[in-house]
Amino acid sequence: MMNTLGKLFLKGLAVVIPITLTLAILWWMAAGAERLMGSILKFTLPAGWYVPGMGLASGLALVILIGLLSHVLIFQKLFNLGETILNRLPLVKTIYTAIKDFIGYLSPAKDSKMSKVVMVQLPGQSFQLIGFVTREQFDDLPFTPTAEDPVAVYMPMSYQIGGYTLFLPRSALTPLDIPFETAMRLVLTGGVSQQRDNNSDNRPEGGNSGKPGKE
Repeated sequence: MMNTLGKLFLKGLAVVIPITLTLAILWWMAAGAERLMGSILKFTLPAGWYVPGMGLASGLALVILIGLLSHVLIFQKLFNLGETILNRLPLVKTIYTAIKDFIGYLSPAKDSKMSKVVMVQLPGQSFQLIGFVTREQFDDLPFTPTAEDPVAVYMPMSYQIGGYTLFLPRSALTPLDIPFETAMRLVLTGGVSQQRDNNSDNRPEGGNSGKPGKE
């Protein structure tokens, strides 16, 4: 009886924890926007005009506005000026550049070539790893990888505990025709993520005749 209850408890945690964490992060972001922008609105608007929720709405509108202004040449120059100032501050430069590069890499507006999913076969090894191509040109770097026809491949570790970048020969890579998000979820969950498509319910019970399924 206790063993059954323990299994049900773990299954319940597997359902509750991802939902709770997602809602908690969204709530934290929404509360932060409401608190910051709400304080500004309370200070600028006449007494009695502020309504709860206006801070969050203003924060969303501000982000959208910045996205629109980023396409205007004059504002692009202003943004570049701000980046130049940040890049001259030693500690701030490291943090800002790392965050910007990571967010830009995951951005849907990023060039699809930078999100290329590959299967890595290390020379002399029988195992394979899933990686993500991050760079194929090295002219702007202060060094040149020694690999033949080098490609920079990011290898994330499972459960989001880190990762590393390898400069590999192109011959060690095999492109995979799967979406970036699917491959990243597969790697970060250690391969235990379930397939979420309409065909998952149509698979026969007890396996698939010994043939590996396709993600």
